[in-house]
Amino acid sequence: METEAAKMIGAGIACIGMGGAGIGVGHIFGNYLAGALRNPSAAPAQFTNALIGAALAEGLGIFSLVIALLLLFT
Repeated sequence: METEAAKMIGAGIACIGMGGAGIGVGHIFGNYLAGALRNPSAAPAQFTNALIGAALAEGLGIFSLVIALLLLFT
């Protein structure tokens, strides 16, 4: 197998993490919304936790993008 083809395959596999980050953020805010509708008085206290979770999920998505770009351009 050519090294260029292997780079492309590796970068494509690394990009799967970006899709996982999108799914994770949707899951976090979906569960936050479900919990907020069940217990509205506890929703403001949990909003910070939801934002931290979303930031961590997005950080992992950006990390997988960086890995994919490193595989392509090195």
